[in-house]
Amino acid sequence: MGASLANYKMQNTAIFFTIGYNYLFLRLKLNFSLIHHFSMIPYFKWLSLILLTGFTIGQQEVQGQILNIERHRLQVDTAKSWMINGTIGLRIYNRSAAADSPVDMFGYNANINTVYFAERHSYALIGQLDYLKINDADFLNFGFLHLRTNLFHRNPSSIEIFGQLSYDNFRGLDPRVLFGAGLRKRLVYSENSTLHLGVGALFESEWWNHPSLEKTVDVQYLKSTNYLSFRHTFNEYVDFNAIIYYQLGYDRDLSLARHRTSGVVNLNARLSRIFSLTNSFEFNYENKPIVPITRFIFHFKTGFTMGF
Repeated sequence: MGASLANYKMQNTAIFFTIGYNYLFLRLKLNFSLIHHFSMIPYFKWLSLILLTGFTIGQQEVQGQILNIERHRLQVDTAKSWMINGTIGLRIYNRSAAADSPVDMFGYNANINTVYFAERHSYALIGQLDYLKINDADFLNFGFLHLRTNLFHRNPSSIEIFGQLSYDNFRGLDPRVLFGAGLRKRLVYSENSTLHLGVGALFESEWWNHPSLEKTVDVQYLKSTNYLSFRHTFNEYVDFNAIIYYQLGYDRDLSLARHRTSGVVNLNARLSRIFSLTNSFEFNYENKPIVPITRFIFHFKTGFTMGF
């Protein structure tokens, strides 16, 4: 009974249900989670009305261009060397008001989260693909691949080296390439709470398609990249974690500073021995976007976890 929620989650195989509207909607979804073994559970059609209809579409909208590596690192039981979690999904939708006004939707998504803990260092590979097409128009097309190494990860101070390739065609980003390194410092470490500070630098190249002009804008910046990561387990039932990233670069051509802030807040509550409630809020803000797009984007999602 004294086990924390974090240990409980890692001692059980956790399968996240993706809930969506299922009437006249053919959906093939394969969920797998490997923590020394794979487990499969069937898709329950009657659960499709529990959460918001738009939940499945909302997955593609944010995730942030600054990847939340911390979310996966915080969930790891250090007694295990490997953590692999992945999802593959296919969505086909045909719901039309009239025969001469078809509404056809086709979409797929895939993600892979892999963390390996060696004796002295840790290695992470995290990737995601999301695509949604409505009739003949590409509605969402997003993806990234992130690699990260944490040298001497068990020490109070460690070194991080990372690289990322990402694209977001719906917002006009195609692609972004970055690599960098930094120092990770453990500020607080107790049975119930952890607080980490990350300070580093990165080099970033971006190619943007202007939303109203037929031109491409390419930029390169050297930026500082910093984050604060906090986790607190209130009791064996409730767990909270959050991470805030801040990046700062200077645009010499326009003589201005470019700020980017991103964050993820997670609140998880165990309802019973099997069921848990998960809540997540993600956001991303840029003060001076390269092209005229929405400065602040966010994504809230909630759902149930079933563990055995």
